[in-house]
Amino acid sequence: MAVSDDLVDIEEGIRKLQVEWEKFFGGVERHPPNTLRTRVENLIRRHAGTEMRNSTERFRYQTLTARYNTFNELWMKRLRALEEGRPVGFHGRFEKLHERHMAEIQPQAPAEDALPELELPPLPPPRRGEVRVESPELDREAMRELFDRFQQARRTTGETAAVKFDSFEKLVSQQTVRILTEKGAQAVDFRLETKDGKVSLKARVVK
Repeated sequence: MAVSDDLVDIEEGIRKLQVEWEKFFGGVERHPPNTLRTRVENLIRRHAGTEMRNSTERFRYQTLTARYNTFNELWMKRLRALEEGRPVGFHGRFEKLHERHMAEIQPQAPAEDALPELELPPLPPPRRGEVRVESPELDREAMRELFDRFQQARRTTGETAAVKFDSFEKLVSQQTVRILTEKGAQAVDFRLETKDGKVSLKARVVK
């Protein structure tokens, strides 16, 4: 199979993994997506020691590998937190895996089989007035800051309908996960926009 075809499969596999991991951590699926994870890792390893003369393909491969390593590190941290009964999920719920469930989780690959780590270039800073969210369940301070700004802006426009933080956080979390999954983004920058006396959130993809 051509390198270009494998790169398409790797990118699609990463997107599917984002969806499947969110289903697992959200309680929709009982098992983590280990089969799909192994398939993607095998595709990445297939070209780890290959000299790619096509600079476009080489850059794309390095970018996808770095993206996978970043997401995989986050998934493994969340999985360990779930196993240890620490807060996970969008609302910091304490969830513990049943012993049977624990036994069904496949162990991580040994260190010698680890994928090569590639250093990601730093993301550009958010623009003035924007709040960055990279991971809804980890960026709680950013969520709170965005909510406080939203409430302040609504008071300025005279909006009186009550908005609870939990509802706001859930909505922003869902939107962030959707953008990260569909756009292959590393983060989402949110800003407030007021139009016709109504305050709304606008999202900007950060890759």
